[in-house]
Amino acid sequence: MKRIDPFAVAFEAARAAAAAEEVPVGAAIVRAGDVLSAAGNRTLRDRDPTAHAEMLAIRAACRIIGSERLVDCDLYVTLEPCAMCAAAISFARVRRLYFSAQDPKGGAVEHGPRFFSQTTCHHAPEVYGGIRESESAQLLREFFAQRR
Repeated sequence: MKRIDPFAVAFEAARAAAAAEEVPVGAAIVRAGDVLSAAGNRTLRDRDPTAHAEMLAIRAACRIIGSERLVDCDLYVTLEPCAMCAAAISFARVRRLYFSAQDPKGGAVEHGPRFFSQTTCHHAPEVYGGIRESESAQLLREFFAQRR
């Protein structure tokens, strides 16, 4: 069986979000090489400030496996997670976080509060950033350039 590139799935979700006029961020949850869930931002559509790609993908994966814990799962996301999403990643016990572009303004993993480095953080995943960063940065630049 051919495995799907999780970042390809996350970028597809990000592009779908952009097409829906949402900020183009996409996420995918993977377990044992299989994509369990994927989502793009839906804050405008859902009228929900918590409808970030990471949150939606985590919620869907938890429903699929029937647990609030994603201990053997990895998250692939096209942008450095914010503080809210970092907290959800920690509470869900995600094993590894892979992200593309850094977010110096709103990110909370390598920027801002550096959530996983705090003593109050219950669980810190392995973190790998900067993967396909230029692709994500370009997608975001193009999206915001169209809105100016």
